Amino acid sequence: MFADRMKALRKAKGVTQKQVAIGTGISERQCQEYEYGKIKPSFDALIALADYFEISLDELVGRTP
Repeated sequence: MFADRMKALRKAKGVTQKQVAIGTGISERQCQEYEYGKIKPSFDALIALADYFEISLDELVGRTP
């Protein structure tokens, strides 16, 4: 599930939701809602998150390890 993957990536990087929000241009509220599984990110948000975590989109969404 994307929510679990995003939370795991954030914790592995040792950053807060606020830091992810600042680094990606996504609101902190949206980051929270992604991690709680309340909403799914847009394509632009997915790209920003993949760039932030320095991984591919496939890795971000759990299609590859």
